Amino acid sequence: MNIILKNDTASCVIDYHGAELKSFKKGDREYMWQADPAFWGRTSPVLFPFVGGLKNKEFVYQGTAYPMGQHGFARDMDFSLVSATQTECFFELLSNEETLKKYPFDFKLVLGYRLEGDSLSVIWSVTNTGSKELFFSIGAHPAFNATLDGSYFALYKDGKPVDEFVNSIFGAGLLTDDKETINLSQGKMKLSPESFDGDAFVIEDSQVDEVRLLDKMGQPFVGAKFTAPLVGIWSPPKKNAPFICIEPWYGRADKESFQGNLEDREWGNSLKPGEEFLVDYKITLF
Repeated sequence: MNIILKNDTASCVIDYHGAELKSFKKGDREYMWQADPAFWGRTSPVLFPFVGGLKNKEFVYQGTAYPMGQHGFARDMDFSLVSATQTECFFELLSNEETLKKYPFDFKLVLGYRLEGDSLSVIWSVTNTGSKELFFSIGAHPAFNATLDGSYFALYKDGKPVDEFVNSIFGAGLLTDDKETINLSQGKMKLSPESFDGDAFVIEDSQVDEVRLLDKMGQPFVGAKFTAPLVGIWSPPKKNAPFICIEPWYGRADKESFQGNLEDREWGNSLKPGEEFLVDYKITLF
């Protein structure tokens, strides 16, 4: 089942499964990747209660190891519709017997979408509905139709192009301790089919608050603004896939050197009983 949001400028489609954004159109142009499994069978999954991969594909909490796949489980579950109008909708996912077996925390996760002109705000709310501290990460993974051959991404901070950024380097699905500084020209990086062969660009420490994708002429066609402290920019390695993801994150994959418990994960978040975590990010079509 889907919910359709529409105004005079744009329209979007959200699936109950994963509360996933499946389409965002301006006129007849589709901006979202349509989940061809030959490259990547998703469009815009929510990453919860983990972002990225975990060391040994598990997390340790109070002495017990819990197996967990990359990006957690919310993207693969059906959400319930809370409310919907022509331009706004909210979905929720509640912890249950199934989730508690693999993630021992009570929670309420709400995903909201608000269409205003040619922009779509994506709203996340996490509430600790249990009696103990809740540890979690959350992130976005929207994929936009784009070519890697001669297009660009552009980075901004406080409305101004950034001259360089520090990239945290991936190993085999986890981050290494290595970093590299990448210089930009007027905030732009030109892309090629080989640009993502080393996996995602991972930009930590609130270096940027906006990422735009630009065509071969250097004209922006889609962008995301956020307050998240991290953002990933990704396309499948060595596939020359026809899409690019802009991924605001509150959390990230473990490092290869990580040896700690759930409470020790870098960039993790926590809530005391009854507390709520409420954030959003905005996708804009140009």
